[in-house]
Amino acid sequence: MMRNNLPADIFGDPFLLEALPLPRQPAGYAVQRLDTDTLLDQVSGNFLPVRSTELQGLFATFAEAHAAAGAWVQIHCPPPADHHLAIVPAGFDPVLKRHVLIYGVLCGRP
Repeated sequence: MMRNNLPADIFGDPFLLEALPLPRQPAGYAVQRLDTDTLLDQVSGNFLPVRSTELQGLFATFAEAHAAAGAWVQIHCPPPADHHLAIVPAGFDPVLKRHVLIYGVLCGRP
């Protein structure tokens, strides 16, 4: 078993969903690949588009999202600093049956 020894802020500063001033209530935390509309799927461990009906991309806590992102990085990113991932608040639209990127597609570079 691999150990996740990554810094707490490697995927962005830890935050609480209820503390964010958002116009739309998030449903959970998601791991987004920067410059894309893809989220880390809890089942497959792959990044899937938010429109994918198979995607299960919402984590209940920042810590759970951090652990999943850390596990992915340790397998796919030597060195870990080249990960291009962020933990973000995300929603789920029950009508469209898809995840919603509350902040939209985040850019990897300003």
